[in-house]
Amino acid sequence: MIKAQKTIDPDIHFRVLHILEENPHITQRAIAQKLGISLGGVNFCLRALVEIGHIKINNFQKNSNKSAYLYLLTPTGISSKAILTTSFLKRKMDEYKALKMEIDIIKSKIKDLSLINGSSCQNAEY
Repeated sequence: MIKAQKTIDPDIHFRVLHILEENPHITQRAIAQKLGISLGGVNFCLRALVEIGHIKINNFQKNSNKSAYLYLLTPTGISSKAILTTSFLKRKMDEYKALKMEIDIIKSKIKDLSLINGSSCQNAEY
């Protein structure tokens, strides 16, 4: 029987791996708060990451806090994080370039309008 692989948004995938690498003891609730997604979304993501072999989850059964977990990136997870980091950075740079171009066009239009209307936008901040 073939197991259907869960799909994770690449940005969330990258960010979760990054957070877990920095703090393997973090709670799912804290991850959800950092990412601005639901607790269920984080749980889904973590289960998918375990399923594809990017993280291992160890729970401390002798700990009085039964919900204490340690999230460890596997060698595959570390390798995947490097690839995700590169693609994340490329996407963000592309977004930045597109946004900068849009801002430059709007600035140009404002400047053209101010010349046509005879108003001064020299002190305007943008």
